Amino acid sequence: MSQVNWKNYACRDYYDELMAAPGQPRESAGELCNMLARFSAEELAERKTAAEIAIRTMGITFTVYSEGAMIDRAWPFDIVPRIIPASEWRKTEAGLKQRVQALNLFIDDLYHDQKVIKDKVLPAEVLAQSVNFRPQCVGINPSHGVWAHVCGSDLVRDGDGTLYVLEDNLRIPSGVSYMLENRNVTKRVLPELFASGKILPVDDYVAQLYDMLAAMSPRPGDDPQVVVLTPGIYNSAYFEHAYLAQQMGVELVQGSDLLVDDNDVVYMRTVEGLRRVDVIYRRVDDEFLDPEAFNPESMLGVAGLMRAWRAGKVALANAPGAGVADDKVVYAFVPALIRYYLDQEPLLPNVPSYLCMFEDDRRYVLDHLDELVVKPANESGGYGMLIGPRSTKETREEFARLIKANPRNYMAQPTLALSTTPTLANGLPQPRHVDLRPFILSGPEIHVTTGGLTRVALIEGSLVVNSSQGGGSKDTWIVETDEKAAAAAVQGV
Repeated sequence: MSQVNWKNYACRDYYDELMAAPGQPRESAGELCNMLARFSAEELAERKTAAEIAIRTMGITFTVYSEGAMIDRAWPFDIVPRIIPASEWRKTEAGLKQRVQALNLFIDDLYHDQKVIKDKVLPAEVLAQSVNFRPQCVGINPSHGVWAHVCGSDLVRDGDGTLYVLEDNLRIPSGVSYMLENRNVTKRVLPELFASGKILPVDDYVAQLYDMLAAMSPRPGDDPQVVVLTPGIYNSAYFEHAYLAQQMGVELVQGSDLLVDDNDVVYMRTVEGLRRVDVIYRRVDDEFLDPEAFNPESMLGVAGLMRAWRAGKVALANAPGAGVADDKVVYAFVPALIRYYLDQEPLLPNVPSYLCMFEDDRRYVLDHLDELVVKPANESGGYGMLIGPRSTKETREEFARLIKANPRNYMAQPTLALSTTPTLANGLPQPRHVDLRPFILSGPEIHVTTGGLTRVALIEGSLVVNSSQGGGSKDTWIVETDEKAAAAAVQGV
């Protein structure tokens, strides 16, 4: 194998997160690229192997649903981090806070006065055909007025370097545990680069999550009982559920571990008897959360939980019904919602979108299916999408039929020239496309993770970054840049 020579790194066709041009690292990436260039091929391979061993030893896994079989896999990880300058990140962080603040006001409005409909900012038919609007939540006032306590917004960078919001995940977003573990593995593999203190930490997330949950307690006190509610070991995100419970020092429970008494109080069954529960970080979908209120056949939830929440005896995060804003059609209206609720201009742009429920947009989408990415309104994990430029005629015909049958359920966007970042392939860094999922906590205060989970398409040319679709991940560094030192490091490459 050859040693890394950045002059041979082919990054000309896309914006690259680390390299401005072949042989020219960006200022924030100079020190990293300089170090990798000094590695022999054998040393680079050894560090990659060390990461794989650490992931197995630490038990970092994810589950893929495949044709009905459950496949537990080691977490796919690349050792070359993605780097974002802190100066750019501060602007991004402000934009994410603005966005989530508007979305929480929007959700609260929908379950109360629906002024946004009356003022014709959101078309009534968008709400009328929403599959995630929960009539059971009308009139409820969650603590601090917050519905989406944990949000994961996906960001992508286009060819000119602009960061766009691609979608907002407000139901039960996953991935933050992998962000934290990616950092732990990277510290083992590239410890030299953490000595300078320029890489901003991410390990305060768990404490912020616990503090946010504790602040929601209906019995304010020093020691609220917080639990994480999981669907169980067969859920694809079970690793994350167990990880967050363990890191916060709270109980990981399933529906059968909880009960609601006649006074609408939630209790946890323990070997010492019943123990009252104050806050539930639930990782169970709305429709399975409470068989009394939603799906009567659900075995995953807790009968009476909605009664307890409505009575103010327990707090739920995220609040049931928050998914009404986790809709790719609603996403297209977020810039208008920011202007409506906050009287501010959006700090982060949306990707241009076509809504098939509107006749002109639908006609354009049907005429350009081979150029667009078509998404169903409420799927996640990369399922149910059409990537036009890589689709077959048969697939496009099938999507045309689906769109005509249920236009409200589909929207489309142009295929962006997603940015790339160096990723090890056959022993050398090669450009691979990436996105980024930061996590935003909303309680008495709003916190944004320092960076987020960078997902990477491991296959050359692929735009699919979801781990469930074969993607991997890497650590994300937000780096304070010392311009003189950065310039010196770049000169050394």
